[in-house]
Amino acid sequence: MTASTPSFGPAPDPRDAPRAFLEHLYRVAVDRALPLSTLGAHLPSPPKGRTLVLGAGKAGGSMVQALEALWPADAPLSGLVVTRYDHIPPRPEGVPQRIEIVEAAHPVPDAAGQEAAERILALTQGLTADDLVLCLISGGGSSLLVLPAEGLTLADKQRINKQLLDSGAGIGEMNCVRKHLSRIKGGRLAAACAPARVVTLTISDVPGDDAAVIASGPTVPDATTCADALAILDRYGIEVPAPVRAQLESGELETPKPGDKAFAGHETHMIATPQQSLEAAAKAAREAGIEAHILSDEIEGESREVGKVHAALARAVAHRGQPFARPCVILSGGETTVTIRPRQPGQAKGRGGRAGEFCMGLAGALMGQPQVWALAADTDGIDGVEDNAGAFVTPDTLARATAAGRKLSDHLDRNDAYGYFDAVGDLFVTGPTNTNVNDFRALLIL
Repeated sequence: MTASTPSFGPAPDPRDAPRAFLEHLYRVAVDRALPLSTLGAHLPSPPKGRTLVLGAGKAGGSMVQALEALWPADAPLSGLVVTRYDHIPPRPEGVPQRIEIVEAAHPVPDAAGQEAAERILALTQGLTADDLVLCLISGGGSSLLVLPAEGLTLADKQRINKQLLDSGAGIGEMNCVRKHLSRIKGGRLAAACAPARVVTLTISDVPGDDAAVIASGPTVPDATTCADALAILDRYGIEVPAPVRAQLESGELETPKPGDKAFAGHETHMIATPQQSLEAAAKAAREAGIEAHILSDEIEGESREVGKVHAALARAVAHRGQPFARPCVILSGGETTVTIRPRQPGQAKGRGGRAGEFCMGLAGALMGQPQVWALAADTDGIDGVEDNAGAFVTPDTLARATAAGRKLSDHLDRNDAYGYFDAVGDLFVTGPTNTNVNDFRALLIL
């Protein structure tokens, strides 16, 4: 299956339209990760028995539709996939629906996600060695596929999830805890599919493309332990009910490990990765006459601090032409974090996600640096829980914000990137993109 033709034209001239040029690079990166462009090369042949499709993630709707378009029309196909609310794309004309898609909440789980997880686990009953289970997994699955361990309620999982999100914990840490407090994550879904063959098709949204971290690895072995999960909970001061803590301490909630026979014969294929999308964006920039440099697709850390580091690099290029010659684009990906600061009495609640927080750190450190434009956005089209994908930073962002009565330090103090960039028209709004390969950052230095 070759890549589909992008629905956008050539890149705008970066010197005349720097914002439009950065948006073009983002669109190219997203297009590279769309399932219809990538799924076909990884599909197995239909089995002797039936094919059951299970899955979870923000790209779940588009993955299902791509599979339905590519799977032989005369081969049986059924199943259930859960995606985020408002993340089911319009159905392609002429492609009949064979797999049910349901919606649930992200990033904090809800009852719809729990019901979907219960139904997905129930569908594994009665599978035989002649059957095939295709698991469609993408980022966001950790919240969408919620099935609390014994002794935990949905309310407990919601509280723990929210505290992890606010703590500044890395994605690997969060998902280690999630796996050990679940009846379906951390390889447990694959174990429930025995003796059927399981083929997992996944879109990576995590640094390092570790399938055990993507959506908390419901279909792959888990090398982390109950002791690891306890250490993370203690590190961030997150409490769990005493009976659940006792189960963690005893190892009763341990996940299936590498080498477990439950995974014999199973396959996992990465159908799209952050690096592939960054490389597509870099190629598009070079075709427009702008040299491109990819720092890494695995950058982690506090969003605002990562923004400051990117600003230091951009200023070095702008001032001295080092380490890269101008003009150029600097690209990076990964998954940064935001530690939510306690609000002061009477202080308004902040809005925004890690892309916006990165842009605030970047704008403050650039201090209006001429000839530097930037875009940071989540490739799923949603920065945190807001309606924007991210934000732009321009040479006059700070000046325009000051004229609008916005003080950057105040917005940083309350993690209010949305309010800051909304006031100056620098929010980047795309709507759901129907894929997810995590953070996209592009700095254009002219």
